[in-house]
Amino acid sequence: MLAALWAEPRPDRPPARVWRDWAVVAVLVTSSFVEMLLRDDRAWAPLVLSVSLVVAACLLWRRTSPLAAVAVAFGALLAFDIARIVAVDATGLQSIAGVLVLPYALLRWGAGREGALGLGIILIWLPVTLVVDPTSPAERVAGYGFFLFSAALGAAVRYRTSSRVREIEQVRLRQRNELARELHDTVGHRVSAIAVQAQAGRALSAADPVRALATLVTIEEEASRTLKEMRALVGVLRDGTDADLAPRRGLADIERLARPGGEVLGVRVQVSGDVEAVDPAVSTALYMIAAEAVTNATRHASGATHVTVDVTASGRQVRLRVRDDGEASTASPTPAGYGLRGMAERASLLGGTLRAGPDPDSGWSVDASLPLTVRAS
Repeated sequence: MLAALWAEPRPDRPPARVWRDWAVVAVLVTSSFVEMLLRDDRAWAPLVLSVSLVVAACLLWRRTSPLAAVAVAFGALLAFDIARIVAVDATGLQSIAGVLVLPYALLRWGAGREGALGLGIILIWLPVTLVVDPTSPAERVAGYGFFLFSAALGAAVRYRTSSRVREIEQVRLRQRNELARELHDTVGHRVSAIAVQAQAGRALSAADPVRALATLVTIEEEASRTLKEMRALVGVLRDGTDADLAPRRGLADIERLARPGGEVLGVRVQVSGDVEAVDPAVSTALYMIAAEAVTNATRHASGATHVTVDVTASGRQVRLRVRDDGEASTASPTPAGYGLRGMAERASLLGGTLRAGPDPDSGWSVDASLPLTVRAS
């Protein structure tokens, strides 16, 4: 833990000087001049004033160079206090109290090793100055308490800010993952369907021009829907609205995945049970999982001739099974594919489970089980 604290880097982008910094320094400098004029001992006034001005100037660099500011300010105070012990018969300026800001800045903006070294310098100066100005035990404790509280406050503000930054980054990462999943499952599926239809149209162009023309119409419709969904995604990214990322689809749309065999892989769809009772969010997730599984089978199922999609709603669960009859050893997508990851995430977010892998009989199967309804959180 100590090693981690020592290696802690500086916070990113410390704020630059603003007018308030100059105002604080101006107040400290002005009060130093006023206090010097009201002092009875004028002999060492220039020296005392110089130390006060050095401390005030260090406040301007307390964020960008916190260790240097602490070292210069408290080094000047330490040298002045040692001089008071040895030769100088003068009291300090009360306006130097502005130095209390530096421990806060040190722990707020400094790196871990800078904080440790800076606190060491402060803890060296404190007993010296308490020796120069005799105080009671209670005043000594209060003196240490003031500076340690200032440092602790800086560390607390830094920790709270860092926690907030981490929370924001986690939210952004979650949003990026959601957008990536929607982009892959909606637009990616549409583009895959367009590619499959284009392959079929090319195969039919010479032998059956009429069917080839029908295929072109299907490609046009798919392209229009893809463009609509892409615009919806772009609208969310640009405007930051809370609208759905894409038009909602559900179990009723799963039947549209069916297609006869022939030039492309055939898909058979069967839906049974009380599908009307399925929650809309679950229904949409089932469609996305089924569409992605069919797309994966089309791309990766070697030797497959058809895909079966079975949806069964019973009791409190709705089950989806997508299976192809390809070769089990080569039917799987790549292990790190976004499709499998997205399907698993969709099922998990709704409290369900998903298994994808070689089927014991042959081919590749995707089995998902989701609750019929989603509990409100």
